[in-house]
Amino acid sequence: MRTHANTAIKQKFKLQEYLMRIVGLILIALLSLTSVTGAAYAAQVKVVVNGKTITDHDINQRALFMRLERKGKSNADRRRLAEEELINEALMLAEARRLGFEANEKAVDKAYTRIAINAKLSVSKLNQILNAAGVQSKTLKDRLRAQYAWQAVVSQVLRQKVQISDLDLDLAAKEKLGDTTSYDYMLTEVVFLNSAGGSVKSRTSQANQYRKNFNGCDSAVELSLSYRDAAVRKLGRRHSTQLPDPVAAELAKLPVGGISKPRTVANGVQMLAICQKSAAEDLTFVKNKLRNEVGTEKLEGEADAYLEKLRKEASIEKR
Repeated sequence: MRTHANTAIKQKFKLQEYLMRIVGLILIALLSLTSVTGAAYAAQVKVVVNGKTITDHDINQRALFMRLERKGKSNADRRRLAEEELINEALMLAEARRLGFEANEKAVDKAYTRIAINAKLSVSKLNQILNAAGVQSKTLKDRLRAQYAWQAVVSQVLRQKVQISDLDLDLAAKEKLGDTTSYDYMLTEVVFLNSAGGSVKSRTSQANQYRKNFNGCDSAVELSLSYRDAAVRKLGRRHSTQLPDPVAAELAKLPVGGISKPRTVANGVQMLAICQKSAAEDLTFVKNKLRNEVGTEKLEGEADAYLEKLRKEASIEKR
């Protein structure tokens, strides 16, 4: 059951990542937008998928949107990609309806509004930007509608086929462990914050002085009081696989009471102090991470195979 929940969550995350990517595209459009006056296309039927028509206008609209996404090497290439994508989406929506998963129009509108909000735009301004690129808002909403429908199919139907045995996970988790990834730590973070002013170089110099005088976690806070804007925070238990590889490699060589070299992070210069260190026996974290990765990979494979089966069984007439 936990595997099913994790893979479903991953599917939601993928949709959220897609929405954020669209926000990025909108921001790029704001910076480099030039009005596009597309050629007039008659609404001629180009493809019929199980009775569902796809017009030349539909293909042109999707191709223009793909231009915003920086897809395709040419207009002809984008039109080809757009046609294939629209065929797939027609199959996705039809299969979702067959299984009783109707597209939630409120969810589609909400996602569209969220794209605008995340880009710090009103919906009307988002519409204006898309229109200036020759793209109707319906084009983006159609894409969102198909993704929501297919997410329902994948989450409710295909995830049942994704089975990962605990034995396989145990073996894979042990293989993940090496000389630098086989430890559990209790860590304390020391950060020399940028808010103190000065350059990264000067803050790094102060952090190195702190490191030179460091005498264990118990005195970490007291030592920090000698420096301006030096923050100390207990991170608690961390498995080495939760750390970036260079950090894990460094900490593996340090004893209890040791502290890592200063590294530049978003808010300043960071060091990690080892308060406790032991050989990792509980591989739960590693197994959960693998379960998510393997489960998502298998689920994507099942989804691709399912869609390919729908294509083979469908009546697809290109005109």
